[in-house]
Amino acid sequence: MKLQTALAAAAACAVAVATGPAAQAAEYEWTFQTSAQAGDNFFKIEQAWADRVETMSDGRISIEILPVGAVVAHNETLTAVGSGILQGHMTDPSYFAGKDPAFAMLGNLVGAWSDPDQMLKFMNYGGGKELFNELVEPYGVHFVGAAATGLEAFLSTEPLHGVDDLQGLKMRAPEGMVQEVFARAGATPVNLPGSEVYTSLEKGVIEAADYTVFSTNHELGMHKFANYPVYPGFHSLPVVDVSINKDIWDGLPQDLKTILEVSVRDFARDMVQRLEMADAKAVAEARANPDITVTDWPAEERAKFREIARGVWKDWAGRSEMAGKVYDRVTAHMTEVGLLEGGGASE
Repeated sequence: MKLQTALAAAAACAVAVATGPAAQAAEYEWTFQTSAQAGDNFFKIEQAWADRVETMSDGRISIEILPVGAVVAHNETLTAVGSGILQGHMTDPSYFAGKDPAFAMLGNLVGAWSDPDQMLKFMNYGGGKELFNELVEPYGVHFVGAAATGLEAFLSTEPLHGVDDLQGLKMRAPEGMVQEVFARAGATPVNLPGSEVYTSLEKGVIEAADYTVFSTNHELGMHKFANYPVYPGFHSLPVVDVSINKDIWDGLPQDLKTILEVSVRDFARDMVQRLEMADAKAVAEARANPDITVTDWPAEERAKFREIARGVWKDWAGRSEMAGKVYDRVTAHMTEVGLLEGGGASE
């Protein structure tokens, strides 16, 4: 197993300290693994973040960003960061839901957010960051901050104008909370890897899919078959979790901690805005194509879906103490900012 094999190399990935006055090496040399593939547009944006950190720190921090699976499997990075095999990761926390359901609730609270800014406000100012660190620090990891790829689009071969149109819809959805929410909304979710979405839509194996952002779907040619996309999506907005080994974090001087925190806030804006621009261009091309119909769900339909999802959130809240804390805090926050009506505290 990669994680066990990599233990022998942990020392080589530790913090390096420059020793001579003429030395050009950084004080801190880290390896972060991302959940993005090397060819993804997300990966380039993550590399640009690492370059900015080096500049902002005047060369004191150097971060190498590796693609998914480069050192350990995508769902092993939490343990790898905690043990020092990796110094950090940039990933979807939902991958660790097997350790605690709270990871899924903080990583992708299905149906909660209609815009990345809503999620980022919760993470930065609504208590999300504090909850995240309460969750990950026992694993030897410190959560620096959150970013997002943006609100995912929804692929469909059939017109979808609201929740009622989901009834009986055979669709691809990831396992866990996403499938549970769509099933409760009346759809028939099936588990398929992302690599099979295109052919499954083409062959009619599925009628719809929760996959990724509009621009990526468009570039891949998904709308040849799924020519009734819903954009912006109403369902999925995964968090990009930027975390670092806790011992490393605790040993950093305050100025470098501040640089990392500020850089992640900037990275979140960079990621969201770049992908929004790419999506806007792709949506304009799609709208100009008479064979593609782009639908934007009205606010009342989004609210209906959110209320259905809220019932699933409440179920998950009972699965662990931390999941309950996340549910209480996030529903209180959403009520405070007008995204939910009434209280939501777990019982």
